[in-house]
Amino acid sequence: MQTNIETVDYNNQAQAKDLVFLLNSYAEDPMGGNEGLSDFTKQNLALTLAKVPYAFSLILYADGQPAGLANCILGFSTFACKPLINIHDLAVHADFRGKGFGKMLLEAVKQEAIKRDCCKVTLEVLSGNEVAYNAYLSFGFKAYQLDDTTGNAHFLELKL
Repeated sequence: MQTNIETVDYNNQAQAKDLVFLLNSYAEDPMGGNEGLSDFTKQNLALTLAKVPYAFSLILYADGQPAGLANCILGFSTFACKPLINIHDLAVHADFRGKGFGKMLLEAVKQEAIKRDCCKVTLEVLSGNEVAYNAYLSFGFKAYQLDDTTGNAHFLELKL
């Protein structure tokens, strides 16, 4: 199987369609919430991301088919005084799982982070998503903590 990873041009209709297809497939998955994207999101995601200068997406194609996606957002670490990359979405379509495509996307994001002189790559994972969690650990991710006495950081949200 031939694979390649492309940086999404959000103004390219074919890539925009593939981006929405992969993200919607992820959203419909139990680990994505079991609910597809809204029509608004499907229609506006690529165009809106094109306006966000600190966002980029990577699509992994397998034999020309969209197989995996990484949506990334640049952030900044005040402690390190350097940029960081947050992987906001990492998804491999169900038809392509178990082939190492997730790790290929992680490596591509890591290389982009090195190129941009980032201090780290961050992501979040559901505690019940053991497959993804173990994949991230095997890649080198670990729970964030300053030291043993303060404990691990927790991801929280305030919906508006």
